[in-house]
Amino acid sequence: MQFGRTRRREFMKFLAGAAAALLVPAGGKAEQRMPLVGLLRTTPAAPFMNLVIALREGLRMEGFIEGESFALEQRWADNQLERLPAMAADLVQRKVAVIVGNVGAVEVARAATTTVPIVFVTGEDPVRTGLVTSLNRPEGNLTGVTFFGGAQLDVKRLELLRELVPAATIIAVLGDPTYPGFDPNFTDVTAAGRTLGCKIVALQAENEVELEPAFNKLAQAGAGALLVSGSPLFTSLRQKLIALAARHSLPAIYDLREFVVDGGLISYSASISSAYRQAGVYAGRILKGARPSELPVLQPTTFELAINLKTARALGLTVPLTLQASADEVIE
Repeated sequence: MQFGRTRRREFMKFLAGAAAALLVPAGGKAEQRMPLVGLLRTTPAAPFMNLVIALREGLRMEGFIEGESFALEQRWADNQLERLPAMAADLVQRKVAVIVGNVGAVEVARAATTTVPIVFVTGEDPVRTGLVTSLNRPEGNLTGVTFFGGAQLDVKRLELLRELVPAATIIAVLGDPTYPGFDPNFTDVTAAGRTLGCKIVALQAENEVELEPAFNKLAQAGAGALLVSGSPLFTSLRQKLIALAARHSLPAIYDLREFVVDGGLISYSASISSAYRQAGVYAGRILKGARPSELPVLQPTTFELAINLKTARALGLTVPLTLQASADEVIE
């Protein structure tokens, strides 16, 4: 009888221990914490919710569901770059398993940690801008995706704009000097302009306040068309850029289809949403144990040409049928 009571007591102790293991308080050694994925961007959140959706989709492709197998910590600097260091430090302090961000944010995150894996999404050549030394074998704690949405394709955009507006002999190029891929002299575009028989007028704007003065300058210069070079700042302000181009009756080409969907005339680049989806896939692989150095930097294989015919008609432009035929998306 005594033996039975002893076994019973031991069994009850086992059950109590098992229950305690399931109820370890926060901070306990046995705590099973859901992995955190940090999203860090230089921009405001509202214009970029499609990127958050794409990031989640990529993680889901690797089997990670938000709220079930990972938690997403979002940090948005609202184009106030001085806020980024504190945001990056906060993500590191929270022990995120991986940080995903655009190029300006990632540069700050890299200064905050050399151990937390970082997945960048950039519209520029990441070797040229110094994010990595090699596309195939990135070193350190960084890897990522480039979608060539920034200045890398500006020469091609200039050619498309010239085809659409052949009468424009003066073409303005608007750039963001805070963007890592910014070329203050627009060297390649200026050289291409000479080849195409047009003069390039270079303009800069590093915040929203400087946009209207820049448009006034290009009007004074007699520009007949505008090339908006890519930057996260400009994408976050795309509604204002589109409105300014319309106010000045100025045909403009942009770096992302999102501009054309919102009423811009024409765009050419790879898909930024696809880039963030792939960044989500890489974040998922890192959660499974992959190191950034094992994940080569991905480059786009397809590019999107989008044209808004309604905007073209408002500007009195006839879009050549050859250009329409080659477009991936034509908005009526």
